[in-house]
Amino acid sequence: MQPRKILITSALPYANGPIHIGHMVEYIQTDIWARFQRLRGNECYYVCADDTHGTPIMLRAQQEGITPEQLIARIGAEHQRDFAGFRVGFDNYYTTHSDENRHFAEFIYKAARDNGHIEKRTIRQAYDAQAKMFLPDRFIKGECPRCGAADQYGDNCEACGATYSPTDLKNAVSAISGTTPIEKETDHYFFKLGHFETFLREFLASGAVQKEIANKQMEWFESDQGLSDWDVSRDAPYWGFKIPDTDDKYFYVWLDAPIGYLASFKNLCDRTGLDFDSFWKPDSTAEVYHFIGKDIAYFHTLFWPALLHGAGFRTPSAVHCHGFLTVNGAKMSKSRGTFIQAESYLKHLNPEWLRYYFASKLSNGVDDIDLNLEDFVARVNSDLVGKVVNIASRCAGFINKRFDNKLADTLPDPTLYQEFSDASERIAELYETRRYGQAMREIMGLADKANQYVDEQKPWVLAKDPDRLAEVQNVCTQGINMFRAIVSYLKPVLPQLAVDAESFLNAGELTWASVATPLISSEIATFKALMTRVEPAMIEAMLEDNASATLSNQTDNRSLSEVEGNSTQHLTDDPISPTIDYDDFAKIDLRIAKIVKAEHVKGADKLVQLTLDLGGETRNVFAGIKSAYDPVDLEGRYTVMVANLAPRKMRFGVSEGMVLAAGPGGKDLFILTPDKGAEPGMRVK
Repeated sequence: MQPRKILITSALPYANGPIHIGHMVEYIQTDIWARFQRLRGNECYYVCADDTHGTPIMLRAQQEGITPEQLIARIGAEHQRDFAGFRVGFDNYYTTHSDENRHFAEFIYKAARDNGHIEKRTIRQAYDAQAKMFLPDRFIKGECPRCGAADQYGDNCEACGATYSPTDLKNAVSAISGTTPIEKETDHYFFKLGHFETFLREFLASGAVQKEIANKQMEWFESDQGLSDWDVSRDAPYWGFKIPDTDDKYFYVWLDAPIGYLASFKNLCDRTGLDFDSFWKPDSTAEVYHFIGKDIAYFHTLFWPALLHGAGFRTPSAVHCHGFLTVNGAKMSKSRGTFIQAESYLKHLNPEWLRYYFASKLSNGVDDIDLNLEDFVARVNSDLVGKVVNIASRCAGFINKRFDNKLADTLPDPTLYQEFSDASERIAELYETRRYGQAMREIMGLADKANQYVDEQKPWVLAKDPDRLAEVQNVCTQGINMFRAIVSYLKPVLPQLAVDAESFLNAGELTWASVATPLISSEIATFKALMTRVEPAMIEAMLEDNASATLSNQTDNRSLSEVEGNSTQHLTDDPISPTIDYDDFAKIDLRIAKIVKAEHVKGADKLVQLTLDLGGETRNVFAGIKSAYDPVDLEGRYTVMVANLAPRKMRFGVSEGMVLAAGPGGKDLFILTPDKGAEPGMRVK
């Protein structure tokens, strides 16, 4: 059988914030699939890029006093660092702010325009007179015109699900200046999606899209509006590529973002000599797969195929959608400490633990998956340490010490080993169809069989009888070969464990095909621990570090986040939380506190331990302000604290409240200090 030619992409992370573990659901599952395809001998390339255009990036760069180029370069380096930390093996990681991206954006747009699929219209749009700019939908907040819910974005209501025009919002305000927007006429360019209805119906029915996603998208065809025209333009000022033959119009970020797939692959082709057209021409026999979150299926299964088709490119072989990540059964939350940044995780925990845990949960559907931290500890320790690595550690010592590292010449139970070899195609089919959770259960079933074999044979008992030493060598050779098969099957999920196992086995690279031939009459290396257990203290340390990092990363541009995209494609900080009633706010008891003692916290990079006087009562509080303050300079100062916050047990002790601070983070972080005359215990009104 000829090797397949495969190109794989993940959604492009937005260059306006850090990677968190919710994003890693997508990149880990995509990387597993790419590694599996290569392990099966296929020609497979995995490309991605930072999505680097749009109003949020322009405004954030202005606020930081840097250029957009400097911002996206910094964020891009951070993204690549975190991806590498989680062993995500891109063949190319690029940027949408590139010559290749500009070329393909202009090519695709001109093809649509010249074939009558672009229409210029004069529209009325919200305009911020103070900021002197037109406002994207998500830079406008107000009351939903249908249900009246407050603090809703300009394009849809999160309370009732209604979609509408920003001009329909009641009591609308600009998220940039806080002023009331005015309406102003402007010319925009629209992509006529309805021209592609027949093609898109066929695409959705082809099996290229999961059935539940295809059914959802078909609803657009049946609605009274039909397939709506898509506004692909934005007014200056805007950070992006100017639309050809215009003076002040720019491509909407959602037009040039998926084009980043083409651009990143073209950059790889130019560097390595690959034939770009052999993957992207309409009659290509290569395969192209997009892995995306279910929230951006609309763009990837309607607009994107239509753009490609209209410009003479092939369409994706399949678009694989996935669900979101919850932590401990709830949406990730900064207030609960479960909005876990990738960097915080990597400082304390083995990335392969999370790769395995996600794999054990993932299916080929679009259901959300949950990271339960207690289950995470138990499953990793049970499966990876207690089952898989345990097989090698139980057998290797005997081979190392008693047989000069030499494996036996035969397997004592070839029939049992054949079961491991025969599992190859069944497990391969599960990987191929992205049923990772089921694949992990099959592999752990083999690990159970291997451990049961060692338990029954009891090499530690046989070793006591000099006449049965040959049996010890045979049994342990059998065990090590079963371990080798298991690690080969886990290699797409646990690439570093596989590398370490390859060093131990001393027989070259593990491949899918190598399982069929057992390893006998060869010399292994001295066994070293391949994986350690997860300790609950590690989880606590990670959560604590993450809480400190989250506090340090809070900025005053929260309203700029998630405004031109979604949770998968655009990686940003949390948007401003929904409004609360006065009664809710009144529950927060803010008090003046005097810092009577401040000291470093041993083992914590960002924490300061504060002893606070509340006017006859003292409190112990851990605050993530070490980057900005020397503890000695804090003693004697007054600050504001949340006095009725429930105590939180932390790795370093119990924190009995929270001090308030503001600023972009790092050295530019400032605790709130009351004016003169304030006394400890005084309520803040």
